[in-house]
Amino acid sequence: MVMGSLRQTAEVAIIGAGPGGYVAAIRAADLGKEVVLIEERERLGGVCLLEGCIPSKALINVIELAHAARDAGRMGFSFKEIAIDPKALRQWADSVVEGLTSGIDVLLKRRGVEIVHGRARFENNHSLAIEGGDISGIEFRHCIIATGSRINELPAAYDLPVWSSAEALKLPEVPERLVVVGGGYIGLELGLVYEGLGSKVTMVEFHPRLLMGADFDLVNVVTKNCEERFEALLVESKVTGIKQTADGFSLTVEHKGETKAIECDQVLVAIGRKPNTDNISLEKTRIKPDERGTIIVSPEGKTMEPNIYAIGDVTQGPMLAHKASREAKVVAEVIANHKSAFDNLAIPAVVFTDPEIAWTGLTEREAEAAGRKVNIGRFPLRALGRARTMGRTEGMVKILSAPESELVLGVGMVGVHASELISEATLALEMGATLEDLLVTIHPHPTLSEAIVEAAEVAAGMPIHIAPTKKS
Repeated sequence: MVMGSLRQTAEVAIIGAGPGGYVAAIRAADLGKEVVLIEERERLGGVCLLEGCIPSKALINVIELAHAARDAGRMGFSFKEIAIDPKALRQWADSVVEGLTSGIDVLLKRRGVEIVHGRARFENNHSLAIEGGDISGIEFRHCIIATGSRINELPAAYDLPVWSSAEALKLPEVPERLVVVGGGYIGLELGLVYEGLGSKVTMVEFHPRLLMGADFDLVNVVTKNCEERFEALLVESKVTGIKQTADGFSLTVEHKGETKAIECDQVLVAIGRKPNTDNISLEKTRIKPDERGTIIVSPEGKTMEPNIYAIGDVTQGPMLAHKASREAKVVAEVIANHKSAFDNLAIPAVVFTDPEIAWTGLTEREAEAAGRKVNIGRFPLRALGRARTMGRTEGMVKILSAPESELVLGVGMVGVHASELISEATLALEMGATLEDLLVTIHPHPTLSEAIVEAAEVAAGMPIHIAPTKKS
């Protein structure tokens, strides 16, 4: 790379070092490209690693261990006392994050990727200005936008010391009374974490159901658990006002046509995220985000500027780290003149609640909305040997298939370790598997994975371990 006075050139400049950006940097470097990775934060890894997926799962794992220990009493395994030390838990989560972000540093350095810290803004379609860094700008041949997303703010809570998910994951305290605004995956995961730590949790959700993006039969299993564990679960509700009080906060909530006041010690706002596309001077290029701030890209990740690409949360589709990483590899390969495209049939989604929810491919709700006829086979975990040995029989696996060809179109599941099981289903979709392919694949016994073949048997009309559906 050629250094100017305070500027330099780069074959590939990447804005953002999250699961899209740093993966793109590694893949591009491995393909022989000279790469500069620009990151505003001091540490690499992006939202997912620093204040999202990884720290939340570290906390969730501990809460699950505590619940499993308490439930073990019915299996003859009891403890005198179970206690969680928030300080030690915070240190554990921090150590997990630190280990992973340090690993990313090592991987990039071994590839010769140059890391520039600062905020990048476009000057035109071939150069970036860098604010707060050691250099003032970068001239590039190719650029990848991987700036991710940020938390939506609640207007009623503007300028008040309420928590976002980022603050909540730092475990600043365990409030006695916590109100969670938002019943999406972030709100549910963190609500269950703080309930497990001892908070009395009230959840306020605008829509008539939790997790509106998932099939209702899957969500209902989690909703039932939340109703048992939360102090209150208010759907069809809207926070219209928040005031700070001497003891915490007072919320005004419209619930099914009535107005009610809720007092609490802390408020956690988890009402979604929006793309970081409004702060990188895209107006200096031909790239025009849509009304949501999303950059529309081709299957190769190309924008309206032929040499500028976009991946991850700033593009269309779900805001998921694994989607960003897959797109990152595609774009790096395209830049290196390889034939590559994001042509994946399925992007698995996982909600790390208790129990977990996961789905991939076509959902039942999408099929109904499109008027598409599908064959559905459901298998309850209560009929599965491995689930019974674990004492975790809540949930099911369902498979959607085409009525005539029996092509597998989608899979949904709710239950223990659904996050691990969904990958087999995603592979089946990518390979164009039919019910027959699943039926003749031997699954080890006794395992949770057997639920997939059992659901395929139900869909094919030949169940073994549950009664067959009566046919006219």
